Amino acid sequence: MAAVGEWVLLSYRLPREPSGPRTTLWRRLRRLGVAQLGDGVVALPADARTRESLEWLADDVLAAGGSAGVWLARPAGTAQERELAAGMAAARAEEYRAFTAECAAALASPDADRARALRRLRGEWRAIGRRDFFPPAERDPAGAALRALAEAVGEPLAAGRGSRR
Repeated sequence: MAAVGEWVLLSYRLPREPSGPRTTLWRRLRRLGVAQLGDGVVALPADARTRESLEWLADDVLAAGGSAGVWLARPAGTAQERELAAGMAAARAEEYRAFTAECAAALASPDADRARALRRLRGEWRAIGRRDFFPPAERDPAGAALRALAEAVGEPLAAGRGSRR
């Protein structure tokens, strides 16, 4: 990463009770693949999609009786940005390793189960890809495992399928 880029930050605070909004927010943040900067502060590389996503979450926090703000920021140096990117890549690497294992397990299952697993895993592949801002090396073996499963089911992935987005 040569230059420091812009990041979108969400700072938030939610009441402890009821716990439902806190749990919902945590799950949505996890689905987005945010970097946790501190207690109640998360970040994503800035683009129109990530900014809009965090703005929606800020609105949800406010509706739940909390406080929230969305900020655009740049790390003070490339080392800070590399650290954020490395943390996000490590989280995706873990997801890709688990995904590869799920594909392998599906390959070992009966044919009918493989087709169901393939449908589910295609959706999971897309979900991981949406939060994969800094693709780790584990992405390629995971994509190969999904292609192998699709071929075993008799549904080869179309050209371009199984790509990042």
